[in-house]
Amino acid sequence: MGRTSDAREKILTAAQALIELRGYSALGVAEICKAAGVPKGSFYYFFESKEALALAVIDEHWAEQERTWTRILTGEADPLDRLRQLFEVTEAAQRAGQRSCGTVSGCLFGNLTLEMSNHTEAVRERLQEIFGTQVGLVVPVIAEALARKEITVSDPREAARSVVAQLEGQVLFAKLYNNPQLLGPLWANCLALLRAHAPGEAAAV
Repeated sequence: MGRTSDAREKILTAAQALIELRGYSALGVAEICKAAGVPKGSFYYFFESKEALALAVIDEHWAEQERTWTRILTGEADPLDRLRQLFEVTEAAQRAGQRSCGTVSGCLFGNLTLEMSNHTEAVRERLQEIFGTQVGLVVPVIAEALARKEITVSDPREAARSVVAQLEGQVLFAKLYNNPQLLGPLWANCLALLRAHAPGEAAAV
């Protein structure tokens, strides 16, 4: 049992690294298995297709990321501080990725959205669920900041959607230009988007 579980994890790890580096469409099963160091037959023991593997990679990556988002966004810090921490963690992850492989890998979910969502309905639906969950995690944080009169937005859910879109879009630019420094202005832009008030400044009535 342990050996088969190890082989599955090796395939998932290799597939995620290759997808981040080269994308999904260009990969073949043989290449994935070679990178994982497992026989090609092992692939079909665990996954009925390459699409099934992509879904498993997405789920595993999201399980880890969701824990991080939940820990930060449901923490004890003030709401805007929690959002800022999320942005900082995102930037740090992109910088670490560049140090590791020489390029900014971007967001796995964003990359697959661009590459696969028009061709694979199962992947499209799963990515919609994930982005929906991300928005759902941000909504109560924005609602709390609004209640504290720290920001001015009319609809916390739409504001949360804009925050997630801005985070995703800036990561895309960082990948495009292979420059994580493009993530530097992200937090200031988020504050502007939420129309945050300076400390001690009251919200307009």
